[in-house]
Amino acid sequence: MTKTVLAAIDLIHKDLHGDILGKAAKFAELDDARLVVVTVIPDFGMSIVGTYFDEDAEKKALTQAATDLHSAVTEQLGESEDKQIKHVVCHGNAYEEILETADKFDVNLIVMGAHAPKIRDYLLGPNAARVVRHSTCSVFVVR
Repeated sequence: MTKTVLAAIDLIHKDLHGDILGKAAKFAELDDARLVVVTVIPDFGMSIVGTYFDEDAEKKALTQAATDLHSAVTEQLGESEDKQIKHVVCHGNAYEEILETADKFDVNLIVMGAHAPKIRDYLLGPNAARVVRHSTCSVFVVR
């Protein structure tokens, strides 16, 4: 059985990239596992907001996110590691896309961050909480 670790990063929260990618890389190395890194951008096609963007805005955002994801991985883990890692850029609801990516790659562990909580979030950010609650594999949440 091939083991896979999924690192889910939010490109906006650069302060967590090092911790998330570093921990994910260590877990992958410990288990001789494959490392997959995912980021999720919002869905531009929603009827309410979709009309405010150019037709190709979503395509441009996905392309830029892929570039930024490679840059984040290279900055934190190095260029040689970046070449070994599978990069995935999704668009839609963050927790749903993370869970779908985990299922698609038969992930054994998800490593992700949680933003500084608001009182309504009860210690975990809403995406992290939902991933933890609905995941079929272990989830390591980085603060």
